Amino acid sequence: MLGWFDCSEVDAFADGVVADLLKRAPPFGLQMPARKAAERLRRMRDVIFARAETFARAKRPGFYKKTRLGNRVKWGLKEAGYPADFADMLSEELVAVITLAARERKAAR
Repeated sequence: MLGWFDCSEVDAFADGVVADLLKRAPPFGLQMPARKAAERLRRMRDVIFARAETFARAKRPGFYKKTRLGNRVKWGLKEAGYPADFADMLSEELVAVITLAARERKAAR
């Protein structure tokens, strides 16, 4: 039962996502020409979502852990200087990807 609330792996993953975003597409980098920024964000999003799918299949986080992950990513991005809309959208998409990946693993059993 206590493992349900042990979020050390989720926190480490969320912190890694924020650090990876800061490295790949810093907040000030979003100010570049639209085409270049969009391409950089698309590549970054693909890499992060692939990592999220792998994480979800391996760990199968429950509702509490998925919520915590989304919240930690959202506030980490906002504190790093990303626009609030960007942080909200990315964290919501990340939780959706993790939810779908965990369901696929469960359905495959």
